[in-house]
Amino acid sequence: MMRKPFAGNSSELRWFKSSYSDSSNGSECVEVAAASDAVLVRDSKNTQGPRLALTPTAWAAFVPYAGGGGGEGR
Repeated sequence: MMRKPFAGNSSELRWFKSSYSDSSNGSECVEVAAASDAVLVRDSKNTQGPRLALTPTAWAAFVPYAGGGGGEGR
């Protein structure tokens, strides 16, 4: 994980939700945005709240786990 907070302009970020997000519970998701040096993750219920900033390497290691590829997740 990155130690410094993301200092970029958040209005320039494009946030995405998973295609697996249920439209009836669309607010119960995380959203992801790619910055120049990090992958940012936020709670869709609190878009102005805190964000996680992960290195691209850490994000790439997390995605298979979250998708259930490692026998866990999802």
